[in-house]
Amino acid sequence: MILVCGEALIDLFPSGPMLKVAVGGSPFNLAVGLARLETPVAFFGGLSVDYFGTKLVATLQKEGVDTTLLKRSKRPTPLVLVSPDAEGHPSYTFYAHDTAVQDVVVTDVSNPLPPWVEAIALGSYVLAVEPVGTALMSLAEREARRTVIALDCNLRPALVGPLDSWRQRIESFAHCASIIKLSDEDFVGGWSDSAQPDDLAAHWLQLGVKLVIMTHGARGATAWHRSGRVTVPGLPVEVIDTVGAGDSFQAALLARLAYKGWLSSLATLDESSLVEVLGYANLAASITCGRRGADLPRRAEIK
Repeated sequence: MILVCGEALIDLFPSGPMLKVAVGGSPFNLAVGLARLETPVAFFGGLSVDYFGTKLVATLQKEGVDTTLLKRSKRPTPLVLVSPDAEGHPSYTFYAHDTAVQDVVVTDVSNPLPPWVEAIALGSYVLAVEPVGTALMSLAEREARRTVIALDCNLRPALVGPLDSWRQRIESFAHCASIIKLSDEDFVGGWSDSAQPDDLAAHWLQLGVKLVIMTHGARGATAWHRSGRVTVPGLPVEVIDTVGAGDSFQAALLARLAYKGWLSSLATLDESSLVEVLGYANLAASITCGRRGADLPRRAEIK
């Protein structure tokens, strides 16, 4: 089973004079995406006992995500205003100060994880906000000895504070990560002033990361591995919006690795294996781009 850690929140989409409410949050979407791809998955994070938090928990359970490790909080559910532009690329306005997401501390992750956890997926802004960021760092450092740690950088500049501090936190996670995924937008926002993609990937591989992936939107994705560098082109799709596309890519990537039994042998992947998993993840992301909102595909839809 894969344990997804991070935030769950409510997305608000402008719809004429009204706002459409949808469950969301990058790790939340990832957990749902894994469940839809028939990969056993559990979710850990702070979820409110308010109306929206209860809705989030109910959605996870309906989708088949294990919620036994959740922490329920009296703090409110974070809200995000999502405003896609004419090309479907979203901008985000966060209302996320002092919410249930931040109500996770080191003692909440002090107990050993159940033995059925094969991998831990982490990402988004919770990595850089406190105290939850330190708690997840503690969890990753402890569990990296026995589990795969998959990191999705997913930069949210409005929430993570100074970029230097955010980069330092990602660097700390990189010391215990097996997989790191970032988008080219993450790279431009976080590292382009000091590194090239090949250099950053080589640095992470030198630290012990087994697989580094950068997504390029419609242009596909690139993987760096000790067996080499592989780029897979994107797929043609009529884009409705790109909300959840990165989460869909990550879900399909992890699901395919788990299905093939490759999570436990990442170091031995060859070029053909990398092409297969990238192609599968690209296809999942393209399906999500053809839908409104973070509507991630089910396994039967990915041919």
